Amino acid sequence: MNRRSLLKGGLLAGLGLPFISPAELLAQAKPYAKKAKNIIMLVSDGMSTGTLNMADIYSNRAFGKGTHWIQLYKDAKVNRALMDTASANSLVTDSAAASSSWGGGMRVKNGSLNVGPKGETPQPILQKFKQGGKKVGCVTTVPVTHATPAGFCVNIDSRDGQDEIAEMYLKLKFDVMLGGGAEHFDDKRKGGSIIPQFLAQGFKVAQNRDEMMNLKNSGPVIGIFAPDGLPYEIDRKNSPELMKKVPSLAEMMNKAISLMKDNPKGFALQVEGGKVDWAAHGNDTGGLIFDQLAFDEAVGQAIEFAEKDGETLVIITTDHGNANPGLFYGDTYKDFDRIQHFKHSNDWILNQLNNASAEKNVTELIEAGTGIGITPAEAKQLLTHFSDIVPGQLYNAANLPFNELARILGKYTLVQWAGMNHTADYVELTMFGPGSESLKPFIKNYELHNFMLNAAEMPADFLAPVVKS
Repeated sequence: MNRRSLLKGGLLAGLGLPFISPAELLAQAKPYAKKAKNIIMLVSDGMSTGTLNMADIYSNRAFGKGTHWIQLYKDAKVNRALMDTASANSLVTDSAAASSSWGGGMRVKNGSLNVGPKGETPQPILQKFKQGGKKVGCVTTVPVTHATPAGFCVNIDSRDGQDEIAEMYLKLKFDVMLGGGAEHFDDKRKGGSIIPQFLAQGFKVAQNRDEMMNLKNSGPVIGIFAPDGLPYEIDRKNSPELMKKVPSLAEMMNKAISLMKDNPKGFALQVEGGKVDWAAHGNDTGGLIFDQLAFDEAVGQAIEFAEKDGETLVIITTDHGNANPGLFYGDTYKDFDRIQHFKHSNDWILNQLNNASAEKNVTELIEAGTGIGITPAEAKQLLTHFSDIVPGQLYNAANLPFNELARILGKYTLVQWAGMNHTADYVELTMFGPGSESLKPFIKNYELHNFMLNAAEMPADFLAPVVKS
């Protein structure tokens, strides 16, 4: 080995370091700016720690590499904390109160969006950023009128007023809103769709993936891609039709960034993996892991943008735990690997069954959706939960026997669930970029409001009053 090759490879390899060329050094991340010109806050709604764990384990086993989120920890690229998630009236929050804590800088009661226990109406943070000259937006896999995006945007007594929230968005004229919820923009009581009103106000409207991808930076944008929530990622990935029509979370985020990044004063964007929460409520292992991985794809691309940009604070977190799923002890790792053969959500399976279904229908649908061949006894066990349904009628989604199906599939995958609702867990809070160095090891959820404003060096009168607790 000559001296040059020793210096190029041998010495660095001896130190356990890869050779980095001058070009690669120049292409590495820019140093942080002093303030955050841009903020991207990514929220995996309802993500218990077990969800984060299982997605990383799945990714390692299926793809030979872990998730972007966990890799950020391994590479020591980020600052990390625990965050509490309580609301004003409960140790266990709902998504409305959780998002309002970030959006309004105070704790509110469950079900409320930025309306305090005494009727307070703090100005939501995206309104503040918009007032300060930034472009602002939300992207989500659930309705854009749903609790988590709305908590950054509006003041309303009840999260259930989604039709009214849609009308509020028309007046607020935020720059980018992408997600589901078409049914809330079509109020038959008031004469039908309000989308024409958005068009009259200068909005560009997208109703499928191609229309979204073709949007240009010329005015506010609203994209609505489903009547309610977007399809579960596991169903989208296994349907060519859905892949063509419905964008992924990462695609929506990247389009939003492209539409806002050239603004001289920057942008603020909330990105929500909302179907993670819905899958947890439904004890749906395939739905959960695939939507968490879709969220993680957005995490990786947000970090990539921030590394190149040098002026972007990326915040990655969840609003609360949900159902506390986990991989439990078993005789072989191959049990968990069965999830690699899943092609559809439990929602897809159960919505095709009713009380007239035969055991054979059950076993065939479950095998088509998961690759798992359940026993006739297990099929019969599941069918007992359809006994009180009118013949020919599909179960209402809220009453589908998700838990029973999860118990059956858990015997084969070793994934088990603690319940079907939100939990009071302290949650992961991860930051990268300017301002992240100020993150304390433990933070209360409402403290994130002022944290973001301070990181962006917004005017002092924008800050929420400091809460003593």
